[in-house]
Amino acid sequence: MTTVVLIGPPGSGKTTIGRLLAERLGVGFRDTDADIEAVAGKPVADIFVEDGEARFRELEHEAVRQALAEHDGILSLGGGAVLNVETQALLAGHHVVYLQVGLSDAVQRVGLASARPLLVLNPRSQLKKLMEERRPIYERLAVVTVVTDKREPEELADEIVKGLPA
Repeated sequence: MTTVVLIGPPGSGKTTIGRLLAERLGVGFRDTDADIEAVAGKPVADIFVEDGEARFRELEHEAVRQALAEHDGILSLGGGAVLNVETQALLAGHHVVYLQVGLSDAVQRVGLASARPLLVLNPRSQLKKLMEERRPIYERLAVVTVVTDKREPEELADEIVKGLPA
């Protein structure tokens, strides 16, 4: 069973903290966005543009389902993976950690010129909207919430490790 599932918006630190956690716990790290890119043979941004968000979300749900079934370690989900009701159900019983981040920290970390498909038109406004829409879902699914603003990844990894069930 997956040790920790990290959820949160873009810029919350899921990949950075996930890699640190995996290293500290001596387990593997897996990122469902990387799994999707491997299956599709192209970057997430290209999937959105060429195949549409609906197709991306299908691939994402399958990637999460597969990773939860076969990966023992740290799993990082794409920011929007939790929007799928079936994916939400799959997360039940897992140690889900919501990495909460404020808008200004997320903007600094994401960089508004990056290849984030849902942040294309008005990046700051879009990111704020995504974060507000998804926050209740993240909060509901999380066993633990960790505030990441103005904190170092090492400190956050320590906090998550201390909060793991024995």
